[in-house]
Amino acid sequence: MTRAARPSFCRAGGTPLLTVEEELKMHAVDSRPTPADTPQAPPPRHVSRVRNRSQRDSRVAWLLSLPTLLILIGMLGYPLYRMIVLSFQNMRLKELFSGATPPWAGVDQYTKALTDGVFWGVVGRTAAFTVVSVTLSVLAGLGIALLMRRVHAKVRIFMMIAMMFVWALPQLVAAQSFRWLTDSDFGVLNYVLTQLGFDYATHSWFVNPWEGWAVITTLVVWAGIPFLAISLSAGLTQVPKELLEAATVDGASAWQALRNITLPILKPLLMIVTTLSVIWNFGLFTQNWALRDGHPEPVYQTLATFSYTQAFGRSSYSYGSAISVITVLLMLGVMVFYIRQMFKIGEVD
Repeated sequence: MTRAARPSFCRAGGTPLLTVEEELKMHAVDSRPTPADTPQAPPPRHVSRVRNRSQRDSRVAWLLSLPTLLILIGMLGYPLYRMIVLSFQNMRLKELFSGATPPWAGVDQYTKALTDGVFWGVVGRTAAFTVVSVTLSVLAGLGIALLMRRVHAKVRIFMMIAMMFVWALPQLVAAQSFRWLTDSDFGVLNYVLTQLGFDYATHSWFVNPWEGWAVITTLVVWAGIPFLAISLSAGLTQVPKELLEAATVDGASAWQALRNITLPILKPLLMIVTTLSVIWNFGLFTQNWALRDGHPEPVYQTLATFSYTQAFGRSSYSYGSAISVITVLLMLGVMVFYIRQMFKIGEVD
Protein backbone atom coordinates (compact mmCIF):
# COMPACT_ATOMS: atom_id res chain seq x y z
CA MET A 1 0.00 0.00 0.00
CA THR A 2 1.35 3.38 -0.99
CA ARG A 3 1.58 6.37 1.34
CA ALA A 4 -1.27 8.10 -0.45
CA ALA A 5 -3.54 5.05 -0.06
CA ARG A 6 -2.90 4.58 3.62
CA PRO A 7 -6.00 5.14 5.79
CA SER A 8 -6.13 8.28 7.88
CA PHE A 9 -7.20 7.66 11.46
CA CYS A 10 -8.58 10.42 13.61
CA ARG A 11 -8.81 10.93 17.35
CA ALA A 12 -11.96 12.10 18.96
CA GLY A 13 -12.62 15.64 17.92
CA GLY A 14 -11.22 15.18 14.41
CA THR A 15 -7.47 15.40 15.16
CA PRO A 16 -5.68 13.10 12.69
CA LEU A 17 -3.47 10.32 14.04
CA LEU A 18 0.14 9.86 12.86
CA THR A 19 1.14 6.92 10.77
CA VAL A 20 3.35 4.15 12.18
CA GLU A 21 6.46 5.40 10.34
CA GLU A 22 5.88 8.96 11.54
CA GLU A 23 5.45 7.78 15.15
CA LEU A 24 8.69 5.80 14.95
CA LYS A 25 10.59 8.79 13.48
CA MET A 26 9.26 11.08 16.20
CA HIS A 27 10.25 8.70 18.97
CA ALA A 28 13.67 8.23 17.40
CA VAL A 29 14.25 11.99 17.42
CA ASP A 30 12.95 12.41 20.97
CA SER A 31 15.06 9.55 22.27
CA ARG A 32 18.34 11.07 21.05
CA PRO A 33 20.61 11.88 24.01
CA THR A 34 21.12 15.57 24.71
CA PRO A 35 24.62 17.01 25.12
CA ALA A 36 23.98 17.44 28.85
CA ASP A 37 23.09 13.74 29.15
CA THR A 38 26.07 12.58 27.10
CA PRO A 39 28.88 11.47 29.41
CA GLN A 40 32.11 13.44 28.89
CA ALA A 41 35.09 11.37 27.91
CA PRO A 42 37.94 11.60 30.40
CA PRO A 43 40.99 13.52 29.21
CA PRO A 44 43.75 11.43 27.66
CA ARG A 45 46.32 10.03 30.05
CA HIS A 46 49.21 12.00 28.57
CA VAL A 47 47.31 15.27 29.15
CA SER A 48 46.80 14.39 32.82
CA ARG A 49 50.44 13.44 33.18
CA VAL A 50 51.60 16.72 31.64
CA ARG A 51 49.25 18.69 33.89
CA ASN A 52 50.42 16.89 37.03
CA ARG A 53 54.07 17.30 36.07
CA SER A 54 53.56 21.03 35.45
CA GLN A 55 51.96 21.46 38.89
CA ARG A 56 54.75 19.46 40.50
CA ASP A 57 57.42 21.54 38.75
CA SER A 58 55.70 24.74 39.88
CA ARG A 59 55.71 23.58 43.51
CA VAL A 60 59.38 22.57 43.27
CA ALA A 61 60.28 25.96 41.74
CA TRP A 62 58.57 27.82 44.59
CA LEU A 63 60.25 25.55 47.14
CA LEU A 64 63.70 26.17 45.66
CA SER A 65 63.02 29.93 45.53
CA LEU A 66 61.84 30.08 49.14
CA PRO A 67 65.29 30.67 50.74
CA THR A 68 66.02 33.53 48.34
CA LEU A 69 62.60 35.06 48.94
CA LEU A 70 63.08 34.90 52.71
CA ILE A 71 66.50 36.55 52.44
CA LEU A 72 65.08 39.31 50.23
CA ILE A 73 62.20 39.90 52.62
CA GLY A 74 64.61 40.12 55.54
CA MET A 75 67.19 42.33 53.83
CA LEU A 76 64.92 44.53 51.73
CA GLY A 77 61.35 44.12 52.93
CA TYR A 78 61.89 45.07 56.58
CA PRO A 79 64.09 48.14 55.84
CA LEU A 80 61.53 49.29 53.28
CA TYR A 81 58.77 48.88 55.84
CA ARG A 82 60.74 50.89 58.41
CA MET A 83 61.45 53.60 55.85
CA ILE A 84 57.75 53.90 55.00
CA VAL A 85 56.80 54.13 58.70
CA LEU A 86 59.53 56.73 59.30
CA SER A 87 58.23 58.84 56.41
CA PHE A 88 54.94 59.30 58.28
CA GLN A 89 56.72 60.38 61.46
CA ASN A 90 58.89 63.31 62.46
CA MET A 91 62.23 61.86 63.49
CA ARG A 92 64.64 64.38 65.03
CA LEU A 93 67.99 64.14 66.77
CA LYS A 94 66.15 64.08 70.11
CA GLU A 95 64.29 60.88 69.22
CA LEU A 96 67.36 59.43 67.50
CA PHE A 97 69.57 59.64 70.61
CA SER A 98 66.90 58.96 73.22
CA GLY A 99 65.28 56.05 71.37
CA ALA A 100 61.81 57.50 71.93
CA THR A 101 59.07 56.93 69.39
CA PRO A 102 58.94 59.88 66.96
CA PRO A 103 55.68 61.85 66.88
CA TRP A 104 53.23 61.00 64.13
CA ALA A 105 53.24 63.56 61.29
CA GLY A 106 50.87 61.97 58.78
CA VAL A 107 51.50 63.07 55.21
CA ASP A 108 53.29 66.28 56.18
CA GLN A 109 56.64 65.04 54.83
CA TYR A 110 55.09 64.10 51.49
CA THR A 111 53.27 67.43 51.27
CA LYS A 112 56.54 69.22 51.94
CA ALA A 113 58.30 67.29 49.19
CA LEU A 114 55.56 67.57 46.58
CA THR A 115 55.23 71.32 47.08
CA ASP A 116 58.99 71.98 47.07
CA GLY A 117 60.34 73.45 43.83
CA VAL A 118 63.85 72.26 44.70
CA PHE A 119 62.61 68.67 44.92
CA TRP A 120 60.95 68.83 41.50
CA GLY A 121 64.11 70.36 40.07
CA VAL A 122 66.06 67.36 41.35
CA VAL A 123 63.45 65.00 39.85
CA GLY A 124 63.72 66.68 36.43
CA ARG A 125 67.53 66.66 36.57
CA THR A 126 67.58 62.97 37.49
CA ALA A 127 65.12 62.06 34.72
CA ALA A 128 67.06 64.05 32.10
CA PHE A 129 70.33 62.44 33.10
CA THR A 130 68.72 58.98 32.99
CA VAL A 131 67.34 59.49 29.48
CA VAL A 132 70.62 60.83 28.07
CA SER A 133 72.91 58.31 29.77
CA VAL A 134 70.74 55.28 28.96
CA THR A 135 70.37 56.31 25.32
CA LEU A 136 74.11 56.79 24.88
CA SER A 137 74.91 53.57 26.76
CA VAL A 138 72.53 51.40 24.74
CA LEU A 139 73.62 52.86 21.41
CA ALA A 140 77.32 52.48 22.26
CA GLY A 141 76.78 48.96 23.62
CA LEU A 142 74.86 47.91 20.52
CA GLY A 143 77.52 49.38 18.23
CA ILE A 144 80.33 47.56 20.04
CA ALA A 145 78.31 44.33 20.04
CA LEU A 146 77.84 44.57 16.27
CA LEU A 147 81.56 45.28 15.88
CA MET A 148 82.44 42.25 17.98
CA ARG A 149 80.51 40.00 15.57
CA ARG A 150 82.63 41.22 12.63
CA VAL A 151 86.16 41.19 14.04
CA HIS A 152 88.48 38.21 14.34
CA ALA A 153 87.83 35.76 17.18
CA LYS A 154 91.07 36.68 18.98
CA VAL A 155 90.22 40.39 18.80
CA ARG A 156 86.73 39.60 20.11
CA ILE A 157 88.18 37.72 23.09
CA PHE A 158 90.53 40.61 23.85
CA MET A 159 87.62 43.08 23.73
CA MET A 160 85.55 40.94 26.07
CA ILE A 161 88.42 40.58 28.58
CA ALA A 162 89.06 44.33 28.53
CA MET A 163 85.37 45.08 29.10
CA MET A 164 85.18 42.54 31.91
CA PHE A 165 87.96 44.41 33.72
CA VAL A 166 86.02 47.66 33.31
CA TRP A 167 82.83 45.98 34.50
CA ALA A 168 84.58 44.51 37.57
CA LEU A 169 86.02 47.86 38.60
CA PRO A 170 84.20 49.21 41.69
CA GLN A 171 82.19 52.36 41.08
CA LEU A 172 84.07 54.31 43.73
CA VAL A 173 87.43 53.43 42.19
CA ALA A 174 86.21 54.38 38.72
CA ALA A 175 84.85 57.68 40.04
CA GLN A 176 88.14 58.49 41.77
CA SER A 177 90.02 57.71 38.54
CA PHE A 178 87.85 60.14 36.60
CA ARG A 179 88.30 62.69 39.36
CA TRP A 180 92.09 62.51 38.94
CA LEU A 181 91.79 62.62 35.15
CA THR A 182 89.76 65.85 35.30
CA ASP A 183 91.66 67.52 38.14
CA SER A 184 92.11 71.23 37.44
CA ASP A 185 95.81 71.30 38.44
CA PHE A 186 97.25 67.87 37.72
CA GLY A 187 94.60 66.21 35.51
CA VAL A 188 95.71 64.29 32.44
CA LEU A 189 92.77 65.60 30.42
CA ASN A 190 93.76 69.24 30.91
CA TYR A 191 97.37 68.42 30.07
CA VAL A 192 96.45 66.67 26.81
CA LEU A 193 94.11 69.48 25.73
CA THR A 194 96.78 72.06 26.54
CA GLN A 195 99.32 70.16 24.43
CA LEU A 196 96.83 70.19 21.57
CA GLY A 197 96.71 74.01 21.68
CA PHE A 198 93.66 74.61 23.89
CA ASP A 199 93.81 76.84 26.95
CA TYR A 200 92.91 74.25 29.61
CA ALA A 201 95.92 74.63 31.92
CA THR A 202 93.89 75.10 35.14
CA HIS A 203 90.41 74.48 33.80
CA SER A 204 87.82 73.26 36.32
CA TRP A 205 85.30 70.92 34.71
CA PHE A 206 82.65 71.38 37.38
CA VAL A 207 82.27 75.15 37.39
CA ASN A 208 80.00 74.87 34.35
CA PRO A 209 77.14 72.42 35.10
CA TRP A 210 77.01 71.29 31.45
CA GLU A 211 80.68 70.30 31.53
CA GLY A 212 80.32 68.71 34.95
CA TRP A 213 77.36 66.61 33.89
CA ALA A 214 79.25 65.68 30.71
CA VAL A 215 82.02 64.22 32.90
CA ILE A 216 79.51 62.36 35.10
CA THR A 217 77.61 61.04 32.08
CA THR A 218 80.82 59.90 30.40
CA LEU A 219 81.78 57.98 33.53
CA VAL A 220 78.38 56.30 33.79
CA VAL A 221 78.28 55.42 30.08
CA TRP A 222 81.85 54.10 30.16
CA ALA A 223 81.02 51.86 33.15
CA GLY A 224 77.74 50.64 31.63
CA ILE A 225 78.98 49.73 28.16
CA PRO A 226 80.56 46.34 29.12
CA PHE A 227 77.31 44.85 30.42
CA LEU A 228 75.33 46.09 27.44
CA ALA A 229 77.91 45.11 24.82
CA ILE A 230 78.49 41.60 26.19
CA SER A 231 74.75 40.94 26.67
CA LEU A 232 73.83 42.19 23.20
CA SER A 233 76.75 40.32 21.63
CA ALA A 234 75.36 37.13 23.15
CA GLY A 235 71.93 38.03 21.78
CA LEU A 236 73.34 38.53 18.30
CA THR A 237 74.34 34.86 18.21
CA GLN A 238 70.61 34.07 18.02
CA VAL A 239 70.21 35.94 14.75
CA PRO A 240 70.18 33.32 11.94
CA LYS A 241 73.00 33.89 9.48
CA GLU A 242 70.80 32.49 6.71
CA LEU A 243 68.40 35.42 7.06
CA LEU A 244 71.22 37.97 6.83
CA GLU A 245 72.74 36.20 3.83
CA ALA A 246 69.36 36.02 2.10
CA ALA A 247 68.80 39.73 2.74
CA THR A 248 72.24 40.53 1.29
CA VAL A 249 71.51 38.43 -1.81
CA ASP A 250 68.19 40.27 -2.23
CA GLY A 251 70.08 43.56 -2.27
CA ALA A 252 69.35 44.79 1.26
CA SER A 253 71.86 47.25 2.71
CA ALA A 254 73.51 46.75 6.10
CA TRP A 255 71.15 49.30 7.66
CA GLN A 256 68.07 47.58 6.19
CA ALA A 257 69.25 44.18 7.47
CA LEU A 258 69.85 45.69 10.91
CA ARG A 259 66.48 47.41 11.02
CA ASN A 260 64.33 44.64 9.56
CA ILE A 261 66.08 41.47 10.81
CA THR A 262 68.55 42.04 13.63
CA LEU A 263 66.69 44.59 15.74
CA PRO A 264 63.31 42.74 15.72
CA ILE A 265 65.05 39.58 16.94
CA LEU A 266 67.00 41.55 19.56
CA LYS A 267 63.96 43.55 20.68
CA PRO A 268 63.15 41.50 23.84
CA LEU A 269 66.77 41.59 25.00
CA LEU A 270 67.11 45.27 24.14
CA MET A 271 64.07 46.09 26.25
CA ILE A 272 65.46 44.08 29.18
CA VAL A 273 68.92 45.69 29.20
CA THR A 274 67.44 49.15 28.60
CA THR A 275 65.06 48.77 31.54
CA LEU A 276 67.90 47.60 33.78
CA SER A 277 69.99 50.58 32.71
CA VAL A 278 67.12 52.94 33.56
CA ILE A 279 66.82 51.41 37.04
CA TRP A 280 70.58 51.65 37.68
CA ASN A 281 71.11 55.15 36.28
CA PHE A 282 68.02 56.59 37.94
CA GLY A 283 69.55 55.68 41.29
CA LEU A 284 72.82 57.53 40.55
CA PHE A 285 74.73 58.19 43.76
CA THR A 286 78.35 57.05 43.86
CA GLN A 287 79.63 58.81 40.74
CA ASN A 288 78.47 62.36 41.39
CA TRP A 289 79.04 61.96 45.14
CA ALA A 290 82.69 60.93 44.68
CA LEU A 291 83.42 63.39 41.89
CA ARG A 292 82.22 66.24 44.11
CA ASP A 293 84.17 64.98 47.13
CA GLY A 294 81.07 64.02 49.12
CA HIS A 295 79.52 67.49 48.90
CA PRO A 296 77.65 67.75 45.60
CA GLU A 297 76.41 71.23 44.84
CA PRO A 298 72.66 71.70 44.35
CA VAL A 299 73.09 71.60 40.56
CA TYR A 300 74.68 68.12 40.84
CA GLN A 301 72.09 66.65 43.18
CA THR A 302 70.09 63.59 42.12
CA LEU A 303 67.22 61.95 43.97
CA ALA A 304 69.54 59.53 45.75
CA THR A 305 72.04 62.16 46.91
CA PHE A 306 69.26 64.64 47.72
CA SER A 307 67.53 62.11 49.97
CA TYR A 308 70.82 61.27 51.69
CA THR A 309 71.72 64.94 52.15
CA GLN A 310 68.34 65.77 53.67
CA ALA A 311 68.39 62.77 56.01
CA PHE A 312 71.97 62.78 57.25
CA GLY A 313 73.27 66.21 56.26
CA ARG A 314 70.37 68.18 57.72
CA SER A 315 69.09 65.54 60.19
CA SER A 316 65.69 65.55 58.44
CA TYR A 317 65.36 61.78 58.62
CA SER A 318 61.63 61.59 57.96
CA TYR A 319 61.84 64.00 55.03
CA GLY A 320 64.67 61.98 53.52
CA SER A 321 62.60 58.81 54.00
CA ALA A 322 59.64 60.40 52.23
CA ILE A 323 61.85 61.34 49.28
CA SER A 324 63.16 57.77 49.16
CA VAL A 325 59.62 56.38 49.14
CA ILE A 326 58.66 58.71 46.30
CA THR A 327 61.74 57.55 44.40
CA VAL A 328 60.69 53.92 44.86
CA LEU A 329 57.19 54.74 43.61
CA LEU A 330 58.62 56.50 40.55
CA MET A 331 60.69 53.42 39.75
CA LEU A 332 57.86 50.99 40.45
CA GLY A 333 56.42 51.39 36.95
CA VAL A 334 59.80 50.65 35.39
CA MET A 335 60.26 47.58 37.58
CA VAL A 336 56.78 46.27 36.73
CA PHE A 337 57.56 46.73 33.03
CA TYR A 338 60.82 44.81 33.48
CA ILE A 339 59.08 41.93 35.26
CA ARG A 340 56.41 41.76 32.54
CA GLN A 341 59.09 41.53 29.87
CA MET A 342 60.78 38.72 31.77
CA PHE A 343 57.50 36.79 31.96
CA LYS A 344 56.87 37.36 28.25
CA ILE A 345 60.28 35.97 27.36
CA GLY A 346 59.60 32.99 29.61
CA GLU A 347 56.27 32.33 27.88
CA VAL A 348 57.93 32.45 24.46
CA ASP A 349 60.63 30.02 25.58
